[in-house]
This record gives sequence, C-alpha cells and structure tokens, in this order.
Amino acid sequence: MTVTLSATEAPGRPAHRDGNVLRWLGAYTASTIGDSVYYMALAWAAARTGSASQTGLVLAAGSIPRAVLLLGGGVLADRLGPRRVVVASDTARCLVILGLAGTLLLTSPTVWMLIAVALVFGAVDALFLPAVGALPPRITAASQLARVQGLRGLATRTANVVGAPLGGVAVALGGPVLAFAAAGVLFAVSLPLLLAVRISPLPVTDQAEAAPAGTARRELADGLRYIRRHPLLGPLTLVVAVSELGFVGPLNLGLILLSDERGWGASGMGWVVAAFGAGAGASALLLTVRGRVPRAGLVMCLTVLVGAVAIGALAFAPSVPLAAGVAFLIGLFAGLGGALCGALTQTAADPGYLGRVTSVSTLFTHALAPLSYPVTGAAVALWGTGPVFVASAVLCGAGAVGGLAFTRLRRAELPG
Repeated sequence: MTVTLSATEAPGRPAHRDGNVLRWLGAYTASTIGDSVYYMALAWAAARTGSASQTGLVLAAGSIPRAVLLLGGGVLADRLGPRRVVVASDTARCLVILGLAGTLLLTSPTVWMLIAVALVFGAVDALFLPAVGALPPRITAASQLARVQGLRGLATRTANVVGAPLGGVAVALGGPVLAFAAAGVLFAVSLPLLLAVRISPLPVTDQAEAAPAGTARRELADGLRYIRRHPLLGPLTLVVAVSELGFVGPLNLGLILLSDERGWGASGMGWVVAAFGAGAGASALLLTVRGRVPRAGLVMCLTVLVGAVAIGALAFAPSVPLAAGVAFLIGLFAGLGGALCGALTQTAADPGYLGRVTSVSTLFTHALAPLSYPVTGAAVALWGTGPVFVASAVLCGAGAVGGLAFTRLRRAELPG
C-alpha cells in the first residue's frame, strides 16, 4: 500500500513560473543575503573592537535567544499567521540594523553594544525561522511544495555565494557602517515583496482544529502532541533530530580540524566547502526542475543514508580533489534528503500547526545540533578525525535507518 499525501489546494502553475511564489522567493533571497552581510559585518566589528574571546562571545550571543524562543516563535506563527510574523521580523531587523549603522556614524562600537544587537537579532530570528517555513503551503498548491523547497535551496546557496563577498566589499569600502547599512537595505527590499504575496486562508476545518487553546504554553503542548501522534511527522522529526546531530559537527568544525590535520590549509578547505555547496545547489536545482520525486519518503531516507556514508569516507580522502569529490556527494545526497524532508513535512502537516511543526525541526537544525561542536572538538583531540567522522556518519545513518523502519514514512509520496 502506498501512502499519498493529499493536496490542500488544487494544482496550479509550476512554482518557478508562479509570480506569487517568485515574489516570496525574491523576498526570501534578499532577506537571506542580508543575513550573510549582517554576520560578516558583526564578525568584523567584533574582531576590531574586542579580543578573540570577546569576538566569540559576540558571535555566539544570538544563538541563546534563538534556541530559547524558537518554539514560541512557532506558536506565534500559527496564532497570527506566518506572513504577519515574517513581515514584522524583517521590519524589526531592518530598523535594528539601520539604527546600529546610524549609531556607528556617531560613535565607535563596543563589545556590549554588539552583544545587545546580536541578542535582539537572535530573538527576532526565533520568530522569523518558523514563520518563513510555514509560508509555502499558504502561497502555492501542495503539488508544488517540493519545487518550492528546491527554489529555497537555490536561494540559500545564492546567499552563501553572494552574501559574504558583498559584506566583505562593503566592509572594505566603508567599514562596518556601510556593511550594516547594506544588510538593513536588503531587509527593507524584502518587505514590499512580502506584502505583495497572496496568502490562501486556512480551510475551515484546520482553523477550528488549530484555534488558540488559551495560553502559549498550552498551544505549544498541543503542537508537540500533534507531532508525536502524527503517523508521518513523528518519524520525520526523529530523522531530522538524529541525522542533524551526526551531520553538523563534521561538516563544520570537523572539516576545519581535518584540513589542519592534513595540511590542506585554508585554500584546500575552501575547495572542499565549495564542492559541498555545489552538490547542495545541484540537488536544489534537480528538485526545482523535476518538481516531484517518486517514493519521496523512501528516497529521502536512502539519500540521507548515502550522505552519511560519504561523511565517513571524507576523513580518509588522501587529497584535496578527492575530498572535494566526496564533499560534492555529501551536498548532493544530504541536500536532496533535507529538501524532501521539508516538502514531506509541509505537505503532511495541518496548516494550522505548521508554524509549531517547523519550529521543532528548526530547533534541531539551528539550535541543538550546533551544541555538538564542543563534543566534536574534544573527540578529535582524543581520537583524531577518522574515528570521529565515522562515528558521526553512523549517527547520521542511524537517523535514516530509523526512518526506513516506519512503514508510513517509507511509503510516503508527495502529491502529483
């Protein structure tokens, strides 16, 4: 028996030809590039203002409110509607960053000023991330959600390629003031595009079922029960939680330590990172063009499993070219698995719960998984990169194997 997820809307034009989706995509791309420019400006200003430890404190400050408030951001997205929360978040980011740029015209930055901005930015991010993840089912047909995930992946890769160099050029030309101003302008550009996006109302049944239950705590508990009892969302969340813990450490801190151990230097690591980005971009382009992958649940688990094997192999690549080839495969398969996971989640979830569902998955990818960095660093110091990459690959693969054990996930299909 094959499980097919029913569409919540009638099929419309392909997402990459839909003006409504393209307006959302333009807003998301501008906002994501603004994020990259902001982080570049913040890192530069912190490095020029304080010590190395203070710079690390500034850069880590935003993760605290993001982790603490993320689940609450999902509740707010479901209560107020995702577009309202996204517009309010981008407006707040625009005003805060432009205000900081104006302040730096009058005075020099201090460590505490930068920490305060990072804390505010992290708190706003906790509202933005669940809401932006809950928007796609409200702007296009369910049959186009896989294509939208591909477009979102391409936008993210574009921001990675464009944002950091743009921030660097802005810092070189006008220092942190110009860089922060550029980030604020990019957030401002996203606002009229977001306001022009047409939002479909929730079906009556969804509105009734997901009506506010009272306090935010009760709504959050209701959302967590919904995920736990759902035959598809529960397994999907489990796959995300376990696989991300095995994926994030080696592909971030572990890669730096591997490059240092092999003597590849910064340029070698740059080639490996670029190859990973190219693989992830290729998977996003594939999903954008195809629009649908048959047997999506099975393919998702298998691609995550192949990506996990490639993670383990990366530590044993003897040269930069071979390491780059393996990194390309990691980006290709892990990127495709992640995009399919997102499409399945958005298709399976009741739209009235999607903000809370997105906040839970985002909590693992953006908040809890980075906690593996200290563990990865300590383990590499004790046992070296090879055993740590293999252990991480086993953990990542365990998430995929766990997903295969659930019949509903293994047989899940995206709408045609």
